[in-house]
Amino acid sequence: MKLADLPKNDCQWLRGVGPMHDVVISSRVRLARNIAGMPFLTKCSPQQQQDLEALLRKTLLEAQLAPEMLYVDVQQACELDRQLLLERHLMSKPHAKAEHPRGLAVSADETAAIMVNEEDHLRMQVLRSGLQIEQAVEQIARIDEKLEARLDFAFHSRYGYLTACPTNVGTGLRISTMLHLVALKLTGEIEKAFRAARDLHLAVRGFHGEGTEAVGDLFQVSNQTTLGRSEQQIVEEFCTQIIPQFIRYERLARTSLFKRNALAIEDKICRSLAMLRSARLISSAETLYHLSLVRMGVHAEVIKDVDLKTLNALFLMIQPAHLQKVRGQEIDSVTRAVVRAEYLRKTLGGN
Repeated sequence: MKLADLPKNDCQWLRGVGPMHDVVISSRVRLARNIAGMPFLTKCSPQQQQDLEALLRKTLLEAQLAPEMLYVDVQQACELDRQLLLERHLMSKPHAKAEHPRGLAVSADETAAIMVNEEDHLRMQVLRSGLQIEQAVEQIARIDEKLEARLDFAFHSRYGYLTACPTNVGTGLRISTMLHLVALKLTGEIEKAFRAARDLHLAVRGFHGEGTEAVGDLFQVSNQTTLGRSEQQIVEEFCTQIIPQFIRYERLARTSLFKRNALAIEDKICRSLAMLRSARLISSAETLYHLSLVRMGVHAEVIKDVDLKTLNALFLMIQPAHLQKVRGQEIDSVTRAVVRAEYLRKTLGGN
């Protein structure tokens, strides 16, 4: 697999399948690990950073973690390729913008991605469609075991795995789900859900994670601390309490919207689809606004001639780097607005 293949790949996490996929776009599980005897990345010398990247690159390629594992030298990658990987949720914004030696390993189906020399020496993640946290945990545990057989991770008998950020100390486990909370936003109930999240010590972030805004009514909800709690406790709380509560809030809000004035909300949804099918010039923000409404319309069976997999993929394909990859050249923002509209009309059967 080559980096050029990624825009053409079928992302497993965007297939629109899995439990609760009407609200839960995807589930992500992440582990933070550091090599014993080496300083945390910010305390490493340039030579140590280089040595770490070389060691971890070799280990990741030899460990047979997944078929057709692609390794990207992020330091050498062009800005457009780094933006593409960020848009596909395969690496973080700080990792894309850093300047020190660093890398990224990605499985062919993009369910697994491992950042080298991010905040920690290793940041592993597994990404799956719908509410599949337990399955993601099983997959990342297998990856962790294979790597731990080859590497000596920094571990303390009392505190657990040692990490650069104190909130990750312990299991090093972070769980997050990307939620489509369109009805909560439309009904003005979203702040109530956010307050509940803060009370449960959760972080709520935008489409691309920390430091980003919510677009298309998509929000990432994740745990903030891992110290003093087992992996099983964190997973069980997320699967049985936290995310089901968000799902219930969103579904009740959707029911309320249609009960109050079904015709008005159906009209809003159909107008959004008409805009996507006919626009000649459209920004990414406007596109995501309309895609959000259309996605709700598909689940409500207001719209029956658009499949969810195609719709989910559009959330990625209309992003700047993806459009430029499809076009095969770098283009300015005005031209992207034209290309985006063309792509939407072609994909959604517009005119």
